[in-house]
Amino acid sequence: MPLTMKESQFTGDVAADIREKYGFDGDLLKHFAGNDGPVVWKWHHYIPLYDRYFGRFRGTKVRFLEIGVFRGGSLQMWRKYFGPDAQICGIDIDPQCAALDGQAGKVRIGSQDDPEFLRSVVEELGGVDVILDDGSHVMKHLKATLSVLFPLLSDGGVYMVEDLHTAYQSPFGGGTGNENFFHHVRKLTDDMHHWYHSMPTYVPELQEMLTGIHVHDSIAVFEKGRVYQPVHSKVGL
Repeated sequence: MPLTMKESQFTGDVAADIREKYGFDGDLLKHFAGNDGPVVWKWHHYIPLYDRYFGRFRGTKVRFLEIGVFRGGSLQMWRKYFGPDAQICGIDIDPQCAALDGQAGKVRIGSQDDPEFLRSVVEELGGVDVILDDGSHVMKHLKATLSVLFPLLSDGGVYMVEDLHTAYQSPFGGGTGNENFFHHVRKLTDDMHHWYHSMPTYVPELQEMLTGIHVHDSIAVFEKGRVYQPVHSKVGL
């Protein structure tokens, strides 16, 4: 979780802060704020957003992939949240993370910038339903990983990229120019609306499967499904 301001580090009652600011008091809040295991490091406004987009997968055999393992605390949080039937896997480039394999799920060592590695992990899982990119936060990695993994996502699946404040930070290849990930999001939005304009398609391989894009502070969410040409009707007198 790259930080931009030291003063954003919160030292008070985590659960109370999330309840008061965001009106959220679900199970995920308890798993996060009550964590007494390995460190879980998250911005507070992420917690209700996770529940908003991931909640429908709870208690199912969801295949969940998290890019970026850190100390393993996040994987343990997801295990508690999704339940015992979930297939949970984390990937990281740090070989020390291999020691966490089998604790809350699978851990595989490799780079999110390696398409063959990514495909091998999804194949091992037997597919993937939810992807959370909390990895390098490097602009070129974010785009490359999305292009590889989104087509492998199941229909109805969700792909979330977090910590996108890095889109404005030069160490991650960000800034206000065309390499900013939000510029990529805008182009994908244009692709979704290709029915209505004559501009060339930016990522044609995604336009027939990308059904929704949601942008929040530092988070972008992409939804996958079958895309139909829009039609309209006049109904009534």
